[in-house]
Amino acid sequence: MASAKLETMETENKIEVSDRDWRERLTPEQYDVMRRRGTEPPFTGKYVHAKEDGSYRCAGCGAVLFSSDAKFDSGTGWPSFYEPAVAENLELHQDRGLGMVRTEVVCRRCGGHLGHVFDDGPKPTGLRYCINSCALELAPEGS
Repeated sequence: MASAKLETMETENKIEVSDRDWRERLTPEQYDVMRRRGTEPPFTGKYVHAKEDGSYRCAGCGAVLFSSDAKFDSGTGWPSFYEPAVAENLELHQDRGLGMVRTEVVCRRCGGHLGHVFDDGPKPTGLRYCINSCALELAPEGS
């Protein structure tokens, strides 16, 4: 992620950043995924096979989203989690794109697209949060 000073406005724990500033802050791949609802190709993301302990944070704003404790190998090609670390940091929206109905997962704080959630995950929740690696930053345990 490029480091650039951004003009942000924070209201009720939400931030608003101009499109120009998002383009400066995010890599082209992150911008496509997080701001244009794209997706990274399966099995290409840096966290697909990650086993390190820590918190997965939003690459756009740093909000804590998932814990490595809830990560599992779904075989789908994207990092998968059976529950969020902080449910209040996520918003879920119906997505009717690509000719199907899915549930989109968005960062509540910055509005960045993260991926989708499906009801075919493991116990205890039965959920599979299928998240783009480029929308995440892993903060190692203890940091």
